[in-house]
Amino acid sequence: MLYGFGDASALVSGLAVIGARKSTPYGRAAARLFGGWAASRGVVIISGAAVGCDQAAQRAALAAGGRTVAVLGCGADVDYPRGASGFLDGLRGGFGGCVVSELPWGTPPTRWAFARRNRIIAGLAGAVLVVEASLPSGTFSTADFALDAGRPVLVVPGSIFAPECRGSNRLLRQGATPVTDVSDLASELGWIEDLAPAAPAATEGFDAVLSALRTNPMRPDDVARDLGLSIVDVARRIGALESNGLIARYPDGRYGSC
Repeated sequence: MLYGFGDASALVSGLAVIGARKSTPYGRAAARLFGGWAASRGVVIISGAAVGCDQAAQRAALAAGGRTVAVLGCGADVDYPRGASGFLDGLRGGFGGCVVSELPWGTPPTRWAFARRNRIIAGLAGAVLVVEASLPSGTFSTADFALDAGRPVLVVPGSIFAPECRGSNRLLRQGATPVTDVSDLASELGWIEDLAPAAPAATEGFDAVLSALRTNPMRPDDVARDLGLSIVDVARRIGALESNGLIARYPDGRYGSC
């Protein structure tokens, strides 16, 4: 039995988008891209409302005019994480989806409950998309539940140099399906009737600094050394890319996809 608030019609087979709480700009950008795109085509986005990739995908779904289901590891009437109270209240009011839990009203969050709720996320989903996962990661339990239930597991590949992507890349090595753009995702969502066709990928002129940072987050001096450019030119270019929202500065001083 599920306890919940909101629009119960959102409880249909959808796409689970999951990833790390301690996410990078790359992971959140991937969650927004795929969550927003799928939601704009009528696919319900299912996730756990956690800070990081989960909320990025679910908020993108709402921004795209779609619906999302938040599955909590506490009572459906409990705000967790606390910073998500506004987001959860909107869903509880029926705005764009619903909030559900198998736990009785008022149950506080516990570690064991989050592991159990992952099976509900996998069960509600027709497919599971992992956008970012480190090692170890609770994301693996959701992927395992999905495989046990016969659901496809899709994974966004990550940099081999980024510890935040080691779990994602391991899933790919174990046989998960890679998703690198919305066309890949559209092909994997063929079980959804009347799915609108994928939009063509946007193109842009080649930029060596942007390409290097999207491939592997780095500090400016590392970029200058790898590309054989002056640190002044690299710093100027990074400043322009950041101001245009194409890259972001990570907490450790590296720059990469946002």
